[in-house]
Amino acid sequence: MSGVSIVKIKQEDDGMRLNRWFLKYYPGLGLGRLNKLLRTKQIKLDGKKTDTSAKVSAGQELRLPPLDNEKEIAVVKKNQISDKDAAFIRSLVIFKDENIIALNKPSGLAVQGGTNTRRHVDGLLEALKFEAGEKPKLVHRIDKNTSGLLILARNRKTAEQLTKAFREHLLPKTYLAFCAGVPRQKNGVIKSRLEKSGEKMIVGEEGKEAETEYRVIDAAGNKFSLIEACPLTGRTHQIRAHLESINCPIVGDDKYFGTERRRYSLFADKLHLHSYKINLSSLYNKKSEITAVLPDYFREDLSAAGITFKE
Repeated sequence: MSGVSIVKIKQEDDGMRLNRWFLKYYPGLGLGRLNKLLRTKQIKLDGKKTDTSAKVSAGQELRLPPLDNEKEIAVVKKNQISDKDAAFIRSLVIFKDENIIALNKPSGLAVQGGTNTRRHVDGLLEALKFEAGEKPKLVHRIDKNTSGLLILARNRKTAEQLTKAFREHLLPKTYLAFCAGVPRQKNGVIKSRLEKSGEKMIVGEEGKEAETEYRVIDAAGNKFSLIEACPLTGRTHQIRAHLESINCPIVGDDKYFGTERRRYSLFADKLHLHSYKINLSSLYNKKSEITAVLPDYFREDLSAAGITFKE
């Protein structure tokens, strides 16, 4: 048949289901037509009839009929991102290699879309393909109003590794929180069950177990403190709820501070919680950490409160 091509499966696609492979490289090819092409043997895997549930292996060869027109949808999606938004999301990149991209996300930018949320990291990922053939994938989340490190996977295998590692808490994360109040103990572990109450998470006997390790980096008398917090579990709003539970709510937190935060009009009206550092040693099998510098307003507010922090 004229226009027939042979495509070799790439290493990065090893183990991928055939229907997902076509969705990746030929997004304009509908499932109905794909099934027909497979049924009529116009698409073959290593010269044999196959189906959409088959898993491909690196080095295998796919026989394909002319499908150039089915690539067009990917181009349309890419053009939907404005040059301004593409430049913006690229400006957040602080680390990049063949497996991951690390962003220093600003407070106020959502990771994923939702009600009344049109601009978010997930919707801008096409602009972060760079030299790779596919856009990066989200493997974890941080709250919209939390600033700092967000890790993206640049291929499917790394995405699977990171998703599993984050789920099993194998990648230690460190947050910095500017708090009103100072813990009685300068370091320790907060252990309590957290359950949902309206839009908040509160300490409650019916909740799920949560643990946060913390350390006071510096304090201004008994009024303010800079706390290093390392979540040992992954509950929603865990650090925010835990710090409130020891009478050290985070400055600028609408949910876990209430109207009292207005007393601190000297400070920026933002949540002062920053995803500061992630240890990726288990991914790279060697010592590897990525750090995201504090936003200017965070650093300036620490200074205004009389708190010292050297990055």
